[in-house]
Amino acid sequence: MDPIEAEFERLRSVYAEQGMTKTVGFGERPAVVSVDLVKGFTDPRAPMGLQSFGDVVAPSRRVLDAARVAGAMVVLVGSAYDPEFREAGAWERKVTHAGLVHGSDGIAFDDGLGQVPGDDVVYKRYPSSFFGTDLQSRLVSRGIDTVIVTGAATSGCVRATAVDAVQYGFRVAVVEDAVGDRERLPHLASLFDMETKYADVVSSDAVIEYLQGLAGR
Repeated sequence: MDPIEAEFERLRSVYAEQGMTKTVGFGERPAVVSVDLVKGFTDPRAPMGLQSFGDVVAPSRRVLDAARVAGAMVVLVGSAYDPEFREAGAWERKVTHAGLVHGSDGIAFDDGLGQVPGDDVVYKRYPSSFFGTDLQSRLVSRGIDTVIVTGAATSGCVRATAVDAVQYGFRVAVVEDAVGDRERLPHLASLFDMETKYADVVSSDAVIEYLQGLAGR
């Protein structure tokens, strides 16, 4: 175990003493929410694109396909803005949203996700997939009790989505090998933060096994 992972293990034991590493578990009606795996992020040639974002497309696809087979809700969430980025508000002052303009190829979902007509599609303007969108009402109308999150970036829109999901009363699971970030340290720190406060951090294999169990029923 490298020093960074060892330090997180030490911290995990400290947090556990305060009851902050409990497992919530899956519910009965899940939705898989895939965050920001659009070409503007997954294509390294795009202004905001990185290979580390593209690397989580394949594991996300495995989870999405398992959900589709099980008849579970699938939501593909992207980001899109007007050409002047007024829709990004004050956030544009902090980070660029280049390449994510309405109607551009950058806001199209990565082909590797295998999008099908039955997938729900949501476009957001801020970090959380819930803020300023109708995602909550869509989930509630379908009786969803569990939100399973994949996508990018772990420390940004994935984390914001997970926090809002638990605040809206959903069980939350973040798929560890199906989320990615710009660098390893913010990725690991954010996974630790979510695991100890807001969500279960689980493997894609565990999620797929759970979804296959739903399909069997």
